[in-house]
Amino acid sequence: MVIRMQLTSIEIALRVNGQEHRVKTNPRRSLLSGLREDLGLIGAKYGCGEGQCGACTVLIDGDAVRSCIRRVEDLKGRDIVTIEGLEKDGQLHPLQQSFLDHDALQCGYCTPGMIMSALALLNKNPRPESDEIIEFMEGNICRCCAYPRILKAILQVADSDFHRTES
Repeated sequence: MVIRMQLTSIEIALRVNGQEHRVKTNPRRSLLSGLREDLGLIGAKYGCGEGQCGACTVLIDGDAVRSCIRRVEDLKGRDIVTIEGLEKDGQLHPLQQSFLDHDALQCGYCTPGMIMSALALLNKNPRPESDEIIEFMEGNICRCCAYPRILKAILQVADSDFHRTES
């Protein structure tokens, strides 16, 4: 005899990129699935599904978090920022622009997660040294091996007049 449990959908209020969204979804669904499928925010990517590669990184209350392993039901009242929330009034965020300036991407799959992780670091430490950046970014995998350009892009922003962004 097979017993199947079906979780019912509930309506959950999520604050994403400064806007309130009401989503009817399975409460145990991953934040990544909710962002991509319910809200159409496809910047965060599915990489490993285990929180190991960083492709799905978003900010939750300013901290870099792997959205593939966070459940929607745990995020009520939390402030979620995705890569789509960084551009303001048609202007790229300084990190987004720096990644372009330094060609810090090849296929681009890891880029949103890299940028979101770098932003979390710069919000905590606006002037990190190279070794601090490398250590902080260690959990973000770039299969194209653009690491030297990614480091240069982050250092450019750290060396600029970038100040903590309230996301």
